Amino acid sequence: MKPSIVIADGFDKNLFASLRSMDEFNVHPEPKISQEELKKLLPTTDALVIRSATTVTPDLLELAPNLKYVIRAGEGTDNIDKVACAQKNVKVSNTPGANNNSAAEHAVALAMTVLRKTAWAHSTMANGGWDKSKFVGVELSNKKVGVVGFGRIGQIFAKRLAGFEPDLVFFDPFVEKSDLPYARKAESLEKLFEECEIISLHTPLMDVTKGMVNRTLLEKMRSDAVLINASRGGIVDEEALLDILKNKKIRGAGFDVFANEPLPEDSPLRKLDNLVMTPHLGASTEEAQVRVGEMVVNQLKEFLTNSNLLNEVKA
Repeated sequence: MKPSIVIADGFDKNLFASLRSMDEFNVHPEPKISQEELKKLLPTTDALVIRSATTVTPDLLELAPNLKYVIRAGEGTDNIDKVACAQKNVKVSNTPGANNNSAAEHAVALAMTVLRKTAWAHSTMANGGWDKSKFVGVELSNKKVGVVGFGRIGQIFAKRLAGFEPDLVFFDPFVEKSDLPYARKAESLEKLFEECEIISLHTPLMDVTKGMVNRTLLEKMRSDAVLINASRGGIVDEEALLDILKNKKIRGAGFDVFANEPLPEDSPLRKLDNLVMTPHLGASTEEAQVRVGEMVVNQLKEFLTNSNLLNEVKA
């Protein structure tokens, strides 16, 4: 019997074409399915491919007795209960590196949007306005930039800023120095928040980073500072962020990720006039989707036909 592959969260059309061309697999034909449709397919599913919309919980695993393999098309696997998967002997892997450049560039885009107020300016123009004097912005050039998390994405973000000649500091307990001549390690996370004009978060969501950017840290920020989060929701205390932004204690913020996604329609964050929001677009580029698709197809083939597990993520 052919292994059954279900792709839950929508992918580049070329990925489906590649999988459908393989006679040895049964691939769910739709480019995106609802959670209810997914539940109906799970009893006969051997391999499940997800992005950020689907959460692999013990309840989901109970519905999938034949499941052997879960691939997170992306890097972060906090939406997969890896302990529960291990108990069910379900292997987990991700596609490291495929989204890195896209996520780093999106952080730069968010920073520029907040600094130059382009999103708000566009909104007024779309409604017939021409409020030139209202949208005086701030240059990115020669600013003190703090990068929290100096792994692959944090370092790409830092490299993309090179032309702006930043004074860049980073904080990462696992990285001591940078090869970039304009980047050095901060004395502490607190010092970074106290001194930097732009702070960009690039840490994974783990127990140790959940709620890491709390009220105490946010209140240390300069009044002219900007906070960017294109990493993972849950790292920032959103209630504290709301207070900080409502009371104009910092210049503004740009967020691509939130503790609960989709962000609830009635979230008070939506009403702020100094917060730029995007719906988790960090990996949403044509190039990243192609890279992710290629890795997913290769990993599915290797696991299901050759019993070769690539890029395993353990509990």
